[in-house]
Amino acid sequence: MADVNEFVQSSTRIFNVSRKPDMNEYKVMAKVTGLGILLIGLIGYAVKFLLTGVIRL
Repeated sequence: MADVNEFVQSSTRIFNVSRKPDMNEYKVMAKVTGLGILLIGLIGYAVKFLLTGVIRL
């Protein structure tokens, strides 16, 4: 039962410290996430081309 009480106390502390991001912070997070997805997609596309032999090295 002590673990449950400890978890509740820890969760309460986290909720008290956390806050909702403002619009500017949200836009920055959205841009960084979008760029990361785009970068991973481009890397995957390049790897596919290399492995299928479309690009000769």
